[in-house]
Amino acid sequence: MAGMISQYMQRALHIAREAEHIVSPNPIVGAVVVAADGTVAGEGVTQAPPGPHAEVVALEAAGEKARGGAIYVTLEPCAFHGRTPPCVDAIIAAGVAEVHFSVSDVDVRTAGKGQAALEAAGIETVVGEGEEEARRINEAFFKHRTTGLPFVIAKFASSLDGRIASASGDARWVSGPESRAWAHQLRTRIDAILVGSETVIADDPLLTARPEEEGEDARQPIRIVLDTRGRTPPMAQVFTGPAPTVIVTSKDAPAEWRSAIEARGAEVLALPVADDRIDLRALLEELGRRDVVLLLVEGGAVVLGSFFDAGFVDKVHAIVAPMIVGAAEAPAAVAGRGAYRMADALRLAEVTVENLGEDLLITGYPQYPDADADADA
Repeated sequence: MAGMISQYMQRALHIAREAEHIVSPNPIVGAVVVAADGTVAGEGVTQAPPGPHAEVVALEAAGEKARGGAIYVTLEPCAFHGRTPPCVDAIIAAGVAEVHFSVSDVDVRTAGKGQAALEAAGIETVVGEGEEEARRINEAFFKHRTTGLPFVIAKFASSLDGRIASASGDARWVSGPESRAWAHQLRTRIDAILVGSETVIADDPLLTARPEEEGEDARQPIRIVLDTRGRTPPMAQVFTGPAPTVIVTSKDAPAEWRSAIEARGAEVLALPVADDRIDLRALLEELGRRDVVLLLVEGGAVVLGSFFDAGFVDKVHAIVAPMIVGAAEAPAAVAGRGAYRMADALRLAEVTVENLGEDLLITGYPQYPDADADADA
């Protein structure tokens, strides 16, 4: 069954994939209710917390037509009472005869328990339709629930020769208006956005989501600035606007500077330091505890290099503009330790390329070396 996807599950996957809102820290789920005569009786997608889950939305749309029918869901129905009652209870009460779901939940509160509850009520379950796509739709959720760490996206824009600014440091604008509009839309779908203090000092960014169609109602990510030594100016724009700001620093940062930052309404978070920089694992563990499921790292080059060197980047969005900067002094998109040999360069898999105006958006998943294989070699 795992290799076959019915039209109903295809529809459920489409609903989840095309959802315009974010439901973090919950997974995005699509559901389709099919009446006993084979007609679609209702469909739904998980709503933003504390709204109902996809199954409940679809069952309410179907009403009595759900009795004796089937429901197709992209994730195992939940079996615990959180912000909403368990979805398995709603499915059982609706009299559904069959439940098809793409993939088992990895949340320990549901994993396997949803399926067991349904089968105990005499409901047939079918598992595996569209599993690969269902996992991809909720890639961030699956990582967060299995590791406790956020799913990390590295995003940068560069010229054809890999530069993010001119020799003078001028970075406005590498990418075109379509790319910038896409980037602002992306910010509405993440939990937190991270940059280093050098980026704040050089560019003074707002780091807010400003999609034209949503305006002031846009969902805002948490703004995170890595600042080991306490260099972020208290008057920086990152302390203005509707989004919360967290400055991550060390315990040795000046007390007077901390007080000035806190006076701007930001949180100062002191974390351990490794090699004179914020310990990234400690940071990711803390963000994971705070339900940051999806983290966008936007730079600068040193910060991006640190995340790549540590193997913490899960996905890459690279925007390439059709221009040549050509100056040796011009900063590159990614710094860090990097590869000593070309054979050691980090390659991407599952690469896609699309146009954003005159720019190209290249998306892929870093393929890190297998430590065990290296040891054997």
